[in-house]
Amino acid sequence: MYTFLIGLAILFIGGAIYGRICENIMKPDDRKPPAITKNDGVEYTPMEYWRNTLLNLMNIAGSGPILGPIQGILFGPIAFILIPVGNILGGAVHDYFSGMMAMRNDGVQMPKLVHQFTNKFVYNFYNVFICFLMLLVGTVFISVSGNLIAAEILGTPVRNIDGVVYVPTAVWVIYGIIFAYYFAATILPLNKFVARIYPLLAIVLLVASIGLGYGLFFQGYITVLEELSWSNWRGIHPQGIPLLPIFFITVACGIMSGFHSSQNVIISRYMSSEREGRMTFYNMMVIEGLIAMFWAAAAMAVVQRGIIENPIDLLTRTAPVIGIVCRDMLGTTAGMVAIIGMIVLPATTGDTALRSMRLMIGEYFGIDQRPIGTRLAISAVIFAAVAGVLYWSTTDPGGFGVLWRYFAWSNQTLAIFALAIATIYLVAKGYTYAPYVTLVPGAWYTFITMAFILNAPIGLGLSYELSMGLGVAIAVVYCVLVMKQGAKVRDSKIAIETPPQY
Repeated sequence: MYTFLIGLAILFIGGAIYGRICENIMKPDDRKPPAITKNDGVEYTPMEYWRNTLLNLMNIAGSGPILGPIQGILFGPIAFILIPVGNILGGAVHDYFSGMMAMRNDGVQMPKLVHQFTNKFVYNFYNVFICFLMLLVGTVFISVSGNLIAAEILGTPVRNIDGVVYVPTAVWVIYGIIFAYYFAATILPLNKFVARIYPLLAIVLLVASIGLGYGLFFQGYITVLEELSWSNWRGIHPQGIPLLPIFFITVACGIMSGFHSSQNVIISRYMSSEREGRMTFYNMMVIEGLIAMFWAAAAMAVVQRGIIENPIDLLTRTAPVIGIVCRDMLGTTAGMVAIIGMIVLPATTGDTALRSMRLMIGEYFGIDQRPIGTRLAISAVIFAAVAGVLYWSTTDPGGFGVLWRYFAWSNQTLAIFALAIATIYLVAKGYTYAPYVTLVPGAWYTFITMAFILNAPIGLGLSYELSMGLGVAIAVVYCVLVMKQGAKVRDSKIAIETPPQY
């Protein structure tokens, strides 16, 4: 219990202090943002502060801060410390600087920011990589939302019996409905469709999260939580999996998510003032960290209380665990409200992922996407690809597991790029110490992602020791290259942001 409470204190107190430090580095002012200077009523248009804040929370808080922490708690109570520390020093920093840099550069998509601060090779690679991630995000979250609805509301789950997958017709129908919603959210202007329904969905999410917190504190859940000790701080995974690098790959959202940078850019096009940045970008990531902490505690509690006897079920039965936790904590009715909130999370993230993919494809090829016919054509290609991957991951016995592992790895790998260009930007502006605020988490995740993919069966399958050593070496190279590029941009005297317009 005390370890969990210490983690919450780190999250909120640390977030308040470090968020202010980040804000002092960027020094938000009264310059006119792209929502004002480029207002076209479609992709750029000012919206209310509260609406932007809720939109960004709904965009970034998918199923990651639920599924990841449920599996991550198998490493033990060290998760209650690593989640908040990683969140305030890494994930929230990533979100704040990517969002603010977008605002200061006409709200361009992340690939254009990467091109502006690096070179054409990195730009082209990043374009392919981020579109790959957006495709995975859209597919994963359709699957998660659809399967939760089928299993927890309709009672018709997908079943894997002796290696044969049985998919009820109802599941395909649910997928189709989610598909239709995603398609509408992808092609229609944000302020005409998504912005009107997200506040209602945000209420459901907030009620579900409050209910989860109530259950933890008032239903006796936190009293059974394991405490951090000298014997378990290195991780106590029942399968003997080492803490590094797997924990940070498993608990992606809640600590670090490269996907968020693509969503922050979208919201930056609707904000009326730079002064909204810390709440909209940094603090909303802290809220996602809170959701991750709640689910990590709930997962540990159901094991400690004997509700789930085999801890490995947290790996193999993640979706049913959500239903078990909600109903045991809150009862049938309130538990169902919480389950609906957990369905809303992935549903409201996958749609914006595919919207981002459409915008980036159009931006890369210089396509004017104001005509709806153009948006329809690009979206049709995207959704054809999503449908193919969704069918494979649903019907193949190990399909979703492979899909999730690639999603988690690519999600954190993408964050390296956003942190790199933030560091280059800060070096180019002449700061001495501020660049380390973004360089350190960038280097850490370079080590984590490279060590993982070098060692993992879905990667090169090298030995653990060799992979860790190579991961460290690549992280050092990352630091050298990023700092050198920052100095190069600084010495070139090129404009690194749109001049202020008051």
